[in-house]
Amino acid sequence: MDFSDRLAQDRAKLVSGWADLILGTYPPETQAVWRKQTDRFANPVGMAILEAAQDLFDAFLAWDDAEQVAGALEALVRIRSVQNFKPSQALCFVYLLKKVLRDAYLKELAESGELAELMAMETRIDNMGLIAFDLYSQTREQIFSLRVEEVKRAQYNLLRRARMIVDSPAAGADER
Repeated sequence: MDFSDRLAQDRAKLVSGWADLILGTYPPETQAVWRKQTDRFANPVGMAILEAAQDLFDAFLAWDDAEQVAGALEALVRIRSVQNFKPSQALCFVYLLKKVLRDAYLKELAESGELAELMAMETRIDNMGLIAFDLYSQTREQIFSLRVEEVKRAQYNLLRRARMIVDSPAAGADER
Protein backbone atom coordinates (compact mmCIF):
# COMPACT_ATOMS: atom_id res chain seq x y z
CA MET A 1 0.00 0.00 0.00
CA ASP A 2 1.51 3.33 -1.01
CA PHE A 3 1.22 6.51 1.03
CA SER A 4 -1.64 7.97 -1.06
CA ASP A 5 -3.69 4.81 -0.46
CA ARG A 6 -2.99 5.10 3.23
CA LEU A 7 -4.14 8.72 3.25
CA ALA A 8 -7.31 7.70 1.41
CA GLN A 9 -7.91 4.98 3.98
CA ASP A 10 -7.50 7.49 6.84
CA ARG A 11 -9.48 10.18 4.99
CA ALA A 12 -12.22 10.69 7.57
CA LYS A 13 -9.78 11.12 10.46
CA LEU A 14 -7.48 13.42 8.48
CA VAL A 15 -10.26 15.61 7.10
CA SER A 16 -11.85 15.88 10.53
CA GLY A 17 -8.52 16.94 12.04
CA TRP A 18 -7.91 19.44 9.24
CA ALA A 19 -11.41 20.93 9.50
CA ASP A 20 -10.93 21.20 13.26
CA LEU A 21 -7.67 23.14 12.74
CA ILE A 22 -9.38 25.40 10.18
CA LEU A 23 -12.18 26.13 12.63
CA GLY A 24 -9.49 26.84 15.23
CA THR A 25 -8.49 29.93 13.24
CA TYR A 26 -11.79 31.61 14.16
CA PRO A 27 -12.65 33.37 17.44
CA PRO A 28 -13.50 30.98 20.31
CA GLU A 29 -17.22 31.85 20.40
CA THR A 30 -17.52 31.20 16.65
CA GLN A 31 -15.64 27.91 17.00
CA ALA A 32 -17.98 26.74 19.73
CA VAL A 33 -21.08 27.34 17.63
CA TRP A 34 -19.66 25.90 14.41
CA ARG A 35 -18.29 22.78 16.10
CA LYS A 36 -21.53 22.01 17.95
CA GLN A 37 -24.08 22.78 15.25
CA THR A 38 -24.23 20.22 12.41
CA ASP A 39 -27.41 21.48 10.78
CA ARG A 40 -26.63 22.93 7.35
CA PHE A 41 -29.22 25.68 7.73
CA ALA A 42 -28.29 26.69 11.26
CA ASN A 43 -24.56 26.54 10.49
CA PRO A 44 -24.02 27.19 6.77
CA VAL A 45 -20.43 28.44 7.04
CA GLY A 46 -19.25 25.68 9.37
CA MET A 47 -20.77 22.99 7.19
CA ALA A 48 -19.41 24.64 4.03
CA ILE A 49 -15.92 24.57 5.56
CA LEU A 50 -16.24 20.86 6.38
CA GLU A 51 -17.57 19.98 2.91
CA ALA A 52 -14.92 22.10 1.19
CA ALA A 53 -12.19 20.42 3.26
CA GLN A 54 -13.51 17.01 2.19
CA ASP A 55 -13.61 17.98 -1.49
CA LEU A 56 -10.20 19.60 -1.33
CA PHE A 57 -8.68 16.57 0.39
CA ASP A 58 -10.03 14.32 -2.38
CA ALA A 59 -8.60 16.63 -5.07
CA PHE A 60 -5.31 16.72 -3.14
CA LEU A 61 -5.11 12.93 -3.14
CA ALA A 62 -6.01 12.56 -6.80
CA TRP A 63 -3.73 15.43 -7.88
CA ASP A 64 -4.37 14.75 -11.55
CA ASP A 65 -6.23 17.89 -12.59
CA ALA A 66 -5.14 21.42 -11.65
CA GLU A 67 -8.62 22.74 -12.44
CA GLN A 68 -10.18 20.26 -10.01
CA VAL A 69 -7.74 21.31 -7.28
CA ALA A 70 -8.45 24.99 -7.98
CA GLY A 71 -12.19 24.36 -7.96
CA ALA A 72 -11.99 22.58 -4.62
CA LEU A 73 -9.79 25.35 -3.20
CA GLU A 74 -12.10 28.07 -4.43
CA ALA A 75 -14.88 27.27 -1.98
CA LEU A 76 -12.66 27.72 1.07
CA VAL A 77 -10.82 30.69 -0.40
CA ARG A 78 -14.09 32.49 -1.15
CA ILE A 79 -15.38 31.91 2.39
CA ARG A 80 -12.19 33.20 3.95
CA SER A 81 -11.60 36.10 1.55
CA VAL A 82 -14.80 37.86 2.60
CA GLN A 83 -14.03 37.49 6.29
CA ASN A 84 -11.93 39.82 8.39
CA PHE A 85 -8.63 37.99 7.88
CA LYS A 86 -5.26 39.20 6.72
CA PRO A 87 -4.21 37.33 3.55
CA SER A 88 -1.81 35.10 5.51
CA GLN A 89 -4.57 34.23 7.98
CA ALA A 90 -7.08 33.60 5.22
CA LEU A 91 -4.81 31.15 3.43
CA CYS A 92 -3.19 29.41 6.40
CA PHE A 93 -5.79 26.63 6.11
CA VAL A 94 -3.80 25.12 3.23
CA TYR A 95 -0.70 24.71 5.38
CA LEU A 96 -2.66 23.33 8.31
CA LEU A 97 -2.94 20.13 6.26
CA LYS A 98 0.85 19.75 6.65
CA LYS A 99 0.40 19.78 10.42
CA VAL A 100 -2.29 17.12 10.22
CA LEU A 101 -0.11 14.86 8.06
CA ARG A 102 3.01 15.40 10.17
CA ASP A 103 1.16 14.71 13.40
CA ALA A 104 -0.26 11.51 11.96
CA TYR A 105 2.70 10.10 10.02
CA LEU A 106 6.02 11.90 10.58
CA LYS A 107 7.45 9.70 13.31
CA GLU A 108 6.37 6.47 11.65
CA LEU A 109 7.68 7.45 8.20
CA ALA A 110 10.95 8.75 9.64
CA GLU A 111 11.52 5.44 11.43
CA SER A 112 10.76 3.40 8.32
CA GLY A 113 12.88 5.60 6.05
CA GLU A 114 9.89 6.62 3.92
CA LEU A 115 9.97 10.33 4.74
CA ALA A 116 10.26 11.17 1.02
CA GLU A 117 6.60 10.22 0.57
CA LEU A 118 5.52 12.77 3.18
CA MET A 119 7.76 15.39 1.56
CA ALA A 120 6.10 14.72 -1.80
CA MET A 121 2.69 15.32 -0.23
CA GLU A 122 3.98 18.51 1.37
CA THR A 123 5.11 19.72 -2.05
CA ARG A 124 1.53 19.26 -3.23
CA ILE A 125 0.36 21.31 -0.26
CA ASP A 126 2.84 24.07 -1.14
CA ASN A 127 1.49 24.09 -4.70
CA MET A 128 -2.06 24.28 -3.35
CA GLY A 129 -0.96 27.31 -1.34
CA LEU A 130 0.20 29.03 -4.52
CA ILE A 131 -3.06 28.25 -6.30
CA ALA A 132 -4.99 29.50 -3.24
CA PHE A 133 -3.04 32.76 -3.31
CA ASP A 134 -4.02 33.34 -6.95
CA LEU A 135 -7.67 32.57 -6.16
CA TYR A 136 -7.61 34.82 -3.10
CA SER A 137 -6.19 37.71 -5.14
CA GLN A 138 -8.87 37.26 -7.81
CA THR A 139 -11.65 37.09 -5.23
CA ARG A 140 -10.44 40.19 -3.38
CA GLU A 141 -10.17 42.05 -6.69
CA GLN A 142 -13.79 41.13 -7.46
CA ILE A 143 -14.89 42.31 -4.02
CA PHE A 144 -13.13 45.66 -4.41
CA SER A 145 -14.56 46.04 -7.90
CA LEU A 146 -18.07 45.46 -6.56
CA ARG A 147 -17.48 48.01 -3.82
CA VAL A 148 -16.28 50.63 -6.31
CA GLU A 149 -19.30 50.02 -8.53
CA GLU A 150 -21.62 50.33 -5.53
CA VAL A 151 -20.04 53.65 -4.53
CA LYS A 152 -20.40 54.90 -8.12
CA ARG A 153 -24.07 53.86 -8.19
CA ALA A 154 -24.74 55.49 -4.83
CA GLN A 155 -23.03 58.72 -5.90
CA TYR A 156 -24.91 58.76 -9.19
CA ASN A 157 -28.23 58.22 -7.38
CA LEU A 158 -27.48 61.01 -4.89
CA LEU A 159 -26.60 63.45 -7.66
CA ARG A 160 -29.71 62.46 -9.59
CA ARG A 161 -31.92 62.93 -6.52
CA ALA A 162 -30.33 66.32 -5.92
CA ARG A 163 -31.27 67.10 -9.53
CA MET A 164 -27.64 67.74 -10.39
CA ILE A 165 -27.91 65.02 -13.03
CA VAL A 166 -30.89 64.74 -15.30
CA ASP A 167 -31.58 61.39 -16.92
CA SER A 168 -31.94 61.76 -20.65
CA PRO A 169 -33.24 59.20 -23.12
CA ALA A 170 -29.74 59.08 -24.63
CA ALA A 171 -28.15 58.12 -21.30
CA GLY A 172 -27.47 54.42 -21.23
CA ALA A 173 -27.28 51.99 -18.36
CA ASP A 174 -23.45 52.07 -18.47
CA GLU A 175 -23.43 55.61 -17.06
CA ARG A 176 -25.10 54.46 -13.87
